[in-house]
Order: sequence, then C-alpha cells, then structure tokens
Amino acid sequence: MHAIVTRVHIEAGHFDEARKALQDAVIPRVQAAPGFVTGHWLEPVDGRGLSVVVFETEEAARRTAGMLEVGSHPSQFVTVESVEVREVVGHA
Repeated sequence: MHAIVTRVHIEAGHFDEARKALQDAVIPRVQAAPGFVTGHWLEPVDGRGLSVVVFETEEAARRTAGMLEVGSHPSQFVTVESVEVREVVGHA
C-alpha cells in the first residue's frame, strides 16, 4: 500500500467553508479514485491541514497525487502546500 500525504493552507476565518467543501466535494472525489483504501483528513493547526489517503498500489497513489499540484486550490480558501507519495510500512 502507498499513501498520499498532503499539506494544505486554509485561509483564516474560512475553516467552516473549507470543511463543507471537503465533505461535499473532495472526499467523494477521492473515494471514487481507483485503488482507494481509506483517507483521513486532520483538523488544521494554525491554518495548516494534513491528510493521509491510502491506496492499494503505488501506481494508484501516484495517479491520484498527480491531480494535485503545489499552489493549486482543491476548494475555495484551500491551497495545496505539499504532496508526497510514501509507502505504508505499518498499520494497525
């Protein structure tokens, strides 16, 4: 398994709007990606959010990660700061 680790910046005062877009658009789009296993989007700290989305294969993770670019906006008020694909070396 491989995971996409994404860091985003959420504009101050817009967490509620960003959370709604996450629930309504981003999560359903990610869940529909081939090879999706599970995803976790963590609450922001100081305007910085973090997600870890796991895929069955490295290829599936890289294909999905390729849709995200640093500086892009997956939803209004959210800017991608970094995207990494990493092998999952353990889970419980």
